[in-house]
Amino acid sequence: MSVHVIYYKDGAKRMRPVQNREEYMALRNGGEQQDILKAVRQGDESRKNRLVQMNYSCLPNDDGTLKGSKRMSTTVGMDIDWKPTPDPSQKGGEKECSSEEESEWLRKVPEQVLSKKEELGLLMLERSATKGYHLVFKRHPELSQEENLKWASELLGVDFDKGAKDITRVFFTTTEKELVFLSDDIFEIKEESTEPRNQGTTESVSPKIRESVSPASFPTHYHGIPFTDIIRKYWEVNNRGFEPTRGDRDTLTYQLACDLRHICGRSFEWLDQVIPCYDGFPLEEKRAKIRSALASEFNGFPMRLRNTLSSLTPDPSPKREGSEDPDDDESPLPLEGDRGRLFRGLPMGIRDSIDAVGPQLTMPVVTAICPCIGTLATGVTLDVHGQKRGLNLISYIAGDFASGKGGIDPVVEAWMSEVTALDKMYQMQEDEWRAKKRAAKNKKEQPEEPKLPVRCLTLNNTVANLAERLANTEGKHAFSFTPEADTVAQIR
Repeated sequence: MSVHVIYYKDGAKRMRPVQNREEYMALRNGGEQQDILKAVRQGDESRKNRLVQMNYSCLPNDDGTLKGSKRMSTTVGMDIDWKPTPDPSQKGGEKECSSEEESEWLRKVPEQVLSKKEELGLLMLERSATKGYHLVFKRHPELSQEENLKWASELLGVDFDKGAKDITRVFFTTTEKELVFLSDDIFEIKEESTEPRNQGTTESVSPKIRESVSPASFPTHYHGIPFTDIIRKYWEVNNRGFEPTRGDRDTLTYQLACDLRHICGRSFEWLDQVIPCYDGFPLEEKRAKIRSALASEFNGFPMRLRNTLSSLTPDPSPKREGSEDPDDDESPLPLEGDRGRLFRGLPMGIRDSIDAVGPQLTMPVVTAICPCIGTLATGVTLDVHGQKRGLNLISYIAGDFASGKGGIDPVVEAWMSEVTALDKMYQMQEDEWRAKKRAAKNKKEQPEEPKLPVRCLTLNNTVANLAERLANTEGKHAFSFTPEADTVAQIR
């Protein structure tokens, strides 16, 4: 069973799992989500593609992308749309739509579905953004995706959307108010098989089994210390002894991979061998975190790992022979006494950001994320000497070469990830508009230019373009970031 939210990265649709009911409701109940749904219901269907998108029938590819996935989850998403009753006496076999007939259909469908929920294996039922419903039910593994949809259609006595029978189909999500039924079982992520049944039968092997049969082909020790001991001590030193759980395993697995890559030859296979799948973490999702870690910037030997190794050996030599990492003689900064109590008392997010870069970069990373907070807290005002002021913030960070400041970049990216994902979707819509404009170059009717609220703005741009972008942000704060000060200095 699974539910994944769709986001955009590098122009491609990607998926990430929604872990629990609280996160699911937060995605449905965002202020922008409610505003867009209201506009769609009032007839502006051009905004429908800005609703949150979900997939319920498949798991992502190894790189996190959706397109072309062949890996079925143990659930099936089904789209039911209202259609007028066929009338053979009318041309085309359809009669005029009756609002009374439509209202009656919309009223009866939930009753039909809920009356069969046990037999169906119902996990979710929601009213769609337009005229219909979406539902999710437990997959029959002996049937293909389309056969599952036909089975459910016959059981419920309603037709499914024939254009929505692929496992990669996404659904435009509505709000909590439109949610008729939801079971927490939907958040259990499992894989049914590696190929849909109508494309050949394959043996289903769980991630845990696949992991256990993978032969060990890389060293299991580092300078005589077992990697199992290093990882155990790593969590003692950096997470008060707590191993990653379902709520934080994404972030902490990525963090662990970022640090261990320095002593695992920057090898994906080696890291895959030594890093466990925490708390039921699917193997392919753990591997995606490792790939992301290997793709991020290298900025010297990490302090978290240095402190871990220091606690395991009296005279550690964490820098391997032939390593190109710069020397770093800076002493570890223990979080003890008042400093430790202050650190542990910091709010979630602030504390995680400091932990991601190490305590030696506490002030720089806090300075860096303040503008992120200001952007995300659009509409929040503070009383400054009796005057209400918004959180418009600018920060500038300077550091020596190899000082580790580049480690702040992924923290900023993490804070702004949701805004960036939305921007990717808007930019794809702009690309579609430009293509239509080119195609209609010699036509009288020209496609209307969309006014899309892109909020993450590049600084290597003209002032005029920046002003135009800012005019489209719907009153929300925009955000700019660059790792190079020269980029800002060159703006005229």
